[in-house]
Amino acid sequence: MPASPTPPSISSLDDVKRILEAVLLASSGPLTLAELKRVFEEALNYDFLRRALEALQADWAGRGVELVSVAEGWRFQTRPEYQAYLERLNPEKPPRYSRAVLETLAIIAYRQPVTRGDIEEIRGVAVSSQILKTLEERGWVEVVGHKDVPGRPGLYATTRQFLGDLNLRALAELPPLPELSRELGALMPFGDEAPAAAGYNEQQTPPPEGLEAPAPAERQDPLPDSHA
Repeated sequence: MPASPTPPSISSLDDVKRILEAVLLASSGPLTLAELKRVFEEALNYDFLRRALEALQADWAGRGVELVSVAEGWRFQTRPEYQAYLERLNPEKPPRYSRAVLETLAIIAYRQPVTRGDIEEIRGVAVSSQILKTLEERGWVEVVGHKDVPGRPGLYATTRQFLGDLNLRALAELPPLPELSRELGALMPFGDEAPAAAGYNEQQTPPPEGLEAPAPAERQDPLPDSHA
């Protein structure tokens, strides 16, 4: 049985960049700074790792693949403008979602944490359990606590995966509602009941009452530094 190759020694920033590049390209998902730090036997600090990642990011600028920092950590991904070419390799149509799912997700994103009752008050209609289950199964919302009222209803908030899928690092980076709706429409196509749901505007489908001028609510994240 052949002996395992000796790991390359680390003597420069370029050595660190090559190791980070190999690890991130082989990873199935984003990696935080803490996870990347464990790769090295040497005691590298977070500031040095960030500089190395930013330098690696610059090295990949202008290519079909880019290195990005999102809420869940650092990852390589295909640039959006080349996504259509990849879809030709896998032409399967993704599941389609209803307008109610989009509206519920938008309310949670901009008003979190909210209860099911809060969502129903804003939308003006009942919210089915299946809508919330769909968003939970997608990995975009989760119960983060319970409201201190009779019945202790669950409080829903968006997840780091939701931010990562939108290439965002924090809730403060959420775009205005019309832009968010377009981006969500690209990620989760909508069915025939709401052909314009992915592009809210005043002439087409108005946003639910209470979301005309959305401003992301401040929320204490359990991990303040998502990359550490």
